Formats: sequence, structure tokens, C-alpha cells
Amino acid sequence: MSDIRDDTTAGFVSIFGYDPHGLWSAPGKLRLLGDDSDYSNGYVLAIAIDRRTVVAAGVRKDRKLRVASTEADEIAEISLDDLEPDQVHGWAAYPLGVAWALGQFGADLSAVPGLDLFIDSDVPVGVGLGSSAALETAVAVCLNDAWQLTLDSVSLAKVSQKAEASVVGHTTGLCDHIPSLLGEDNRAILFDSRSLDSDPVAFALRENRLALLVIDTGVERAIDLAAERFGEQEEVVDSLGITSMRDLSPTTLPKRRDALSPPLYRRAQHVVNENQRVLDAARILRQEGPQAIGDIIAASQASLRDDYDASGPEIDLAIETSLAHGAYGARMVGLGSSGAIYALIDEDSLSMLQVSLDGAFSEHGFSAPATYLVGPSQGAIKH
Repeated sequence: MSDIRDDTTAGFVSIFGYDPHGLWSAPGKLRLLGDDSDYSNGYVLAIAIDRRTVVAAGVRKDRKLRVASTEADEIAEISLDDLEPDQVHGWAAYPLGVAWALGQFGADLSAVPGLDLFIDSDVPVGVGLGSSAALETAVAVCLNDAWQLTLDSVSLAKVSQKAEASVVGHTTGLCDHIPSLLGEDNRAILFDSRSLDSDPVAFALRENRLALLVIDTGVERAIDLAAERFGEQEEVVDSLGITSMRDLSPTTLPKRRDALSPPLYRRAQHVVNENQRVLDAARILRQEGPQAIGDIIAASQASLRDDYDASGPEIDLAIETSLAHGAYGARMVGLGSSGAIYALIDEDSLSMLQVSLDGAFSEHGFSAPATYLVGPSQGAIKH
């Protein structure tokens, strides 16, 4: 962390010509189980990862917000008096959208000072590791402190979610942002999307000599699968006359099979069974440790492949190669545009797996995948 903090401070000084008044950061996230569950009032198991987005901030004497980043050449600038969704575009929509959304959640933007922000990050982009969530939550905690707003973590998650939906134009579940705010070292977060309760669950990798390897196959989906599946969830709910799929269980869903088409039944089966898998995994983690949830990870991936039609040749190959080289379980990372997976594996098997992945992908005519080691980390903080 020290390098990126120093780099962010140096970047701020280089752009704005004075020392920042504070430094905040938020991590990316990895959803272990529970994709799409938070759209259905269900359960999610996720970790904040040890890669972060850092924001340096300086208070101005006027009403301007100026935002610079290592990811963009230009400085975005706008007056707080003109801050509206249709006035911000491109990469700046993420941080400026958070400022706007804070106003929608009660912040009096007419009474707060302008700010200079500089943003740096080592969260991989486009891999399903929450680079957008890390950016939004880092800015949210920064502005919450700088403007003395005292919003709690769930409220900041809602602010970040609204910014992404209303300003950026991406619909997300609340659990895209919760791990970045509530993560803990050596812990996963069990999140209940209905009650909004969060519980830390022991997830000690290092002491068990385990590792999480994220493998990015480089595949880009031709369709927005998450949006398509969300629409199908709504069809299931309408067809069954229920509030959400949280109202169903693995024992009650089969009794409603005749009310759904075969594709819709398979979609419902994934979400309903995934909710149970999340709860089972949390229980096993508390009782036995991470190495004991491999079968649940495997069952979740099989359901994503067969019930959700979410897999593909490169993803299947990455998973098969991981399991062949000792992974306890391997599973897709999210339903976004990327084709990444994660593998839970012994530390001693990592090098061989990485070499074997390159060979297997080359043999099948695929480009070599990128890999990232990640582990559970602390959520958003002020440094």
C-alpha cells in the first residue's frame, strides 16, 4: 500500500501544486458466491481484495470540483452549482457522480466547499474485481469526511450504487459496493440483501497456506448477460406471483416447475440454490476453513454453466486446468463482460498452475490468460 499512497500524493502535488489535506482508499472486491442473488433479496459471500483505489483530496476556497487521475490525460472540472448527471461524462462520471448522489441522499451541496481530487489505483479493470466500486467507494468515504456528512457504510454503498446507475448508466446490486466498505483482513462478508445485514466470516488463506488466483481468459461477451438474466428473474417473479426469489427454497421451487418454461426454471433454480450454497459455505467456513468449501464452489460453477448458460470454452478450460492442478474449487468471477475465474488452491501449487494455464491455452489456440493473486483485505479507510 505504501507505494500507491506515495504515488497518489506525488500525483496530487504534481497536478495541483500543493500537498493534499487527506488520503482515503477503498479496495476492489471478489464475489465468492452469490452472483445475481442481491437482485433477488438473497445472500452474497464476498471479500474485499488487497488491491485498492486511493484518493488524495485538497479543500478549495471556491465551489469547484476538479478531478484528475492516472487513468486520464485531462482534468475534469465543474462547479458544485452545475453538478447534474447530464453535465458529467467519460471517466469523470464515476467520481463526480458520487458527489451528485450524495446530494440526493441529503447532503447540502450548497453549503460544502470545492475540492481537488487525484485518483490512483492498482485494482485490475474489466476483470470483475470491482474497479468501479473501489473508485466510487473511495470517493464516497473521502467526500463523506471532507464534507463532514457522517453517513454510515450502508448509506455510502447506496450513494455509490445510485451514482453508477444514474450518472454512469450501469445497474448494479448493492453488494457490488458493500465489500469495499465493510471488508476485513482474513474475513469474507456474508451480506443479506433483504435485511442489509452484514456478517464477517473467517476466511484465513495465509495461515492455511492457501491462495486465490484470479485468471482472466480475455473473453469479452457479445451480450450483457447480467442484464438478460435480471430480466428473466423478473419474468420468474411475475409468473409465480411472488415478491422475489428469496420467497422460494430448494424444496419449494420444484413444486412450481409447471408454472415456468424450462429456461426460466433453470434460471430460478440457479438463484434459489445459490442462496442456499452461500449459507452453507458460510457455515462450513466457520466450522472447517476455506479448503472445505471446494465442493460448494464447484456446484456453483456447474450451476452457472448449466442453469445460467454463463460459461464458455475458455472459461471451462481455465476451470478444468485449475482443478487438474489441485485447486479445491474454481468458479467464474461475476456475470459482467469479462471471462475471468478464480481458483482456490494451495500456495505450493500456484507456479505449476500458472505454467500449465499458458500451455493449455496455447494448445487450444487461445491467448495466454492474465493472472492476479488476491486475498481478503480491509475495507475503505482514511490514511
